[in-house]
Amino acid sequence: MRAVEISHYGGPEVLKAVVRPDLVLPLPGSGEVLIRVRAAGVNRPDVLQRQGFYPVPPGGTDLPGLELAGEIIGGDIAHPDNFFSFEVGSRVCALVVGGAYAEYCIAPLAQCLPVPMGLSDVEAASIPETFFTVWSNVFDRGRLGLDGRGKETLLVHGGSSGIGVAAIQLVTALGHDVLVTVGSDEKAAACKELGAVLAVNYRTQDFVEEVKSFTKGKGANVVLDMVAGPYVGREINCLADDGRIVIIANQGGKISEVDVGQVLRRRLTITGSTLRSRSVDFKGAIARSLRAYVWPLLESKKIRPVIHEVFELEAAAKAHQLMESSQHIGKIVLTVN
Repeated sequence: MRAVEISHYGGPEVLKAVVRPDLVLPLPGSGEVLIRVRAAGVNRPDVLQRQGFYPVPPGGTDLPGLELAGEIIGGDIAHPDNFFSFEVGSRVCALVVGGAYAEYCIAPLAQCLPVPMGLSDVEAASIPETFFTVWSNVFDRGRLGLDGRGKETLLVHGGSSGIGVAAIQLVTALGHDVLVTVGSDEKAAACKELGAVLAVNYRTQDFVEEVKSFTKGKGANVVLDMVAGPYVGREINCLADDGRIVIIANQGGKISEVDVGQVLRRRLTITGSTLRSRSVDFKGAIARSLRAYVWPLLESKKIRPVIHEVFELEAAAKAHQLMESSQHIGKIVLTVN
């Protein structure tokens, strides 16, 4: 089996293309299927795993890669988790705990979704990690527009990232406003083209002042935060009363200083989550929500995958170099030919 493995922790050069003859094919267990991988998405957690900062959950494969697209070639098709009536040969995209940087990968049936009509394998492989993350954190945790709140405003840091472009399109399509921060004017223009109503270049503008000005002093209702560190205190200053900050990464540091007085007086919520370690049942519930609410938007072309660049599997190190440069807009994908 061809795969890319992490030879040791370090820079992109530690990613090595290998053949694993001792693992001709991974063996799926109960509720799992074996997928012939055609494409795999590259995500920031892959970089963190390569650096030694994002450990594999117990029982998981050591191979990187959290999302893929391909065909089911075997496994426990009769399991009750086969919610979408998959068969051997069905084209699927899937969220996995690891192992997508390979010719074959095991996936829980509950975390598999049919490839949306009209999408290529490359496009489909770019969907699971970002849309699972956005749905779980913006709607399930951040409760954007739910509980009788009506139309609300979301602030997303890293608006041109894979998660950012997914959030812009999905949240806009569902009737809410999206504000983003980005690192260049080019990225700001790309985000506005996708539907963001405000794009702040954090290198030249203060996002706190820009958000407050744009919302006429009200602030954003929900913040999707991949930065943390010093950003959390600043976010509180441009958060609406009863606002929610949802932290999904800590690229800016894991320690934040917070004005607790504001949290109390203005009934603010600071929460967060990671997805990889959650249960199959939890992620399966997200998959069913995506199929019901997001797949129709993809199939009607109201939202679309944004692919920045595609690499062959064996060029995974170059894909990671691009990811770490932060020069991309949208997703980076590996193909497995």
